[in-house]
Amino acid sequence: MTAELYEAVVKIVDDRIREIKVTREDFDRLTKTVAGLSGAVERLEGSVEKLAEAQKRTEEKVEALAEAQKRTEDAMGRLAVAVGGLSDTVGYGLEDIAKVMLPPWLERHERVRVEELERRFIEREGESVEVNLYGEGVKARTPITVIGEAKSRIHVGDIKEFAGKVETIQKALQARKILPVMFGYWIHPSAKSLGKTMGIRLVASYERQ
Repeated sequence: MTAELYEAVVKIVDDRIREIKVTREDFDRLTKTVAGLSGAVERLEGSVEKLAEAQKRTEEKVEALAEAQKRTEDAMGRLAVAVGGLSDTVGYGLEDIAKVMLPPWLERHERVRVEELERRFIEREGESVEVNLYGEGVKARTPITVIGEAKSRIHVGDIKEFAGKVETIQKALQARKILPVMFGYWIHPSAKSLGKTMGIRLVASYERQ
């Protein structure tokens, strides 16, 4: 083998060794990369499991919240019924108080003598209007009809609603004179002002008779 040929063979062998070394380094890096990727996948799986558990807990909380809301709505419904019943009870109690207190008040302040007040339905053209305080009396020997309503709290809206009812009743009673009266535990100042303007007597339960 000549010197030139020997050098050529050595060069080829060296080049192959360098190529094998590079390939080995690449392989080592690839191995490390795969190992790191495997760890990342494991961590990702753990995160997915935790997320699934968190979602499950959230769904359970939402379901519990929905059940609590339903219980609250049911309780509110029962409370509304109870309050409605209490309102009726208080209303009728106030009506009974008005039946006792209004006759002497009317005689003292309006010179109207009425024996008693009662609940009555007044018919007009097929329409029935309920009045919880109705009484027929006299003022200076002139017949007069007391039309009253008892409400625990009297506001401006109550005055306007009652005025509409009185207007309907006036048409039903035709020329008979009407004295409209509202009786309550509490009367808003603006309601007092409007009542005075509309000719409706407002009487509070705490007023001197």
